Amino acid sequence: MAFPKHSVLRALSVLILACVLVHCQAPLEPAEEDDVEPIKETNVPTVFAKPEPVQCPPECSCTAEGAVDCAGVDLTEFPAELSEETRHLSLQNNKIAEITVEHISHLHQLETLNLQNNWLTTDGLEDEGFEMLEELAYLYLANNKLTSAPKVLPSSLVSADFAANQLTRIYPYTFGHKPKLRSVYLHNNKLTDAGLPDHMFNASDNLEILTMSSNFLRTVPRNLPSNLYRLHLKSNKLEKIPAGAFDNLPNLRELYLPNNLLNNEGMDNETFSQLNSLECLDLSYNNLSVVPKGLPRNLVLLHLEKNSIRSLPGDALISVRNLEYLLLHNNKLRSRSIHPAAFQGLKKLHTLHMYNNLLERVPRGLPRRAKILMLLHNSISEIGRNDLSLLYTLTELNLSYNQLTNPKVHREAFRKLRVLEKLDLSGNGLHSVPMGLPRSLQVLEIKNNQLSSIPDGALTGMEKLGKIILSNNQLKLNSVYQGAWMELSALTTLDLSGNQLSHIPSDLPESLEYLYLQSNRISTVPASAFEGTPNIKGIFLRFNRLSVDSVDESSFAHLSNLQVLDIGTGNTDLPFKRDEEDDDKMMEEE
Repeated sequence: MAFPKHSVLRALSVLILACVLVHCQAPLEPAEEDDVEPIKETNVPTVFAKPEPVQCPPECSCTAEGAVDCAGVDLTEFPAELSEETRHLSLQNNKIAEITVEHISHLHQLETLNLQNNWLTTDGLEDEGFEMLEELAYLYLANNKLTSAPKVLPSSLVSADFAANQLTRIYPYTFGHKPKLRSVYLHNNKLTDAGLPDHMFNASDNLEILTMSSNFLRTVPRNLPSNLYRLHLKSNKLEKIPAGAFDNLPNLRELYLPNNLLNNEGMDNETFSQLNSLECLDLSYNNLSVVPKGLPRNLVLLHLEKNSIRSLPGDALISVRNLEYLLLHNNKLRSRSIHPAAFQGLKKLHTLHMYNNLLERVPRGLPRRAKILMLLHNSISEIGRNDLSLLYTLTELNLSYNQLTNPKVHREAFRKLRVLEKLDLSGNGLHSVPMGLPRSLQVLEIKNNQLSSIPDGALTGMEKLGKIILSNNQLKLNSVYQGAWMELSALTTLDLSGNQLSHIPSDLPESLEYLYLQSNRISTVPASAFEGTPNIKGIFLRFNRLSVDSVDESSFAHLSNLQVLDIGTGNTDLPFKRDEEDDDKMMEEE
């Protein structure tokens, strides 16, 4: 049977079209794993893939961010096989004695290198290695055995710590030509003037902090960077400050020169006058006999303690009108050698320390806006009616360990101290609590005197008094006027230890939390002893005359807040005895 020609062609076209459709159609069923060529995952961009950790020495721990921590693992050699991608390397607290060029020359990305507290010596360091670390910003080499600093350090350096070595020599390019350098620590070394280059910080103009304390310098280093704002030269051998040494330091805010050999001949009236930004000047522990002149006007804190200052002329502090803290303790000042106008104009001065001097009485002309006045450990034997009358803003007054007696303390001496919060009269020769104490008091200390009485009304009106310390005196039960303690409605701490009390006071205030009665003559604790003190947390009765039979257990039963009951050794069989752990806990809380 013959087919027409056009029918054959149509059939052939249909067959070809069907084949094309079959090959182009996606399979409905997944192909077998062996028949399919593996396809790479493209749904997660590689930019978010977590980086692999850098190559890590076996003793160390590493992070993917390039931090390698080998601190304190007793390494005796620099770790090998460190990755070139290491950025922060911690090797402190080991026993590494040598670092060669081969060890570090490939660490081109290293930013922080901590080698503190190792066994490194100058011979064990190759200068060229540090110079190759072009990204190094922080270098810590403190507590090693270096005698000379590296000759060249990279210009990328931001901070360098060479403290507590044995350095005797610094080179021009150790810290020179470091535009990013901000801080250098060289304290506790053996540096002398001869071991420093003339331009130690040449082209390192951004240095802000320089610490060179505890060396053997006899003069202030020259050519210091103008951006310096903190300079430490404590505990050197400074005898003289050359003229102009600080003239080009307009940004210096803190200057520490204590514990040197400075005297007034070693400086002139212009030594500090150009330091217009200076706020803190420490000249303590030197040999000054008078307050230096020409002090900068913006000074806030002035340390002059532990010198040999014998007088304060009227113009000694005339330039420091912004002064807030003046520390003059441990000198040789007498009241008559302090000019009445010495503190005149110091309207911002609020803290004045003059303890451990030779003052015979309260100096005249004290700063009127003072808040804290420390006059302890002098020879003050009297307080006149007007000695404190202009100190309206005083909040803390310490007159402890002087030679005060009741006849020499005027009963109106404290009348103007209406905001006084803390008064310390300890260590004097007082026989009774002085009358006329400020009603604003929050803390009153009169320990280590010869108190035998608290006169009627001596504590009246002290509604803010929270703590009173009267330990180591001669108080007896009848030495205190009736109701004295009860009227102290804010009292939380009462210390009557080391007196001659035979009983527990019966008029204790409800607010009381801590009661110290150790080292008295108390022989009984009646059931009613603490009925009025439900808030009490600590009772101290050690070193009295108590026995098991003389203590009524029920006197403590209702004290739900009691944390420590200290009756002392020999009473451990008492069922209400607290343990020593509670004792420690309570003392920490107080």
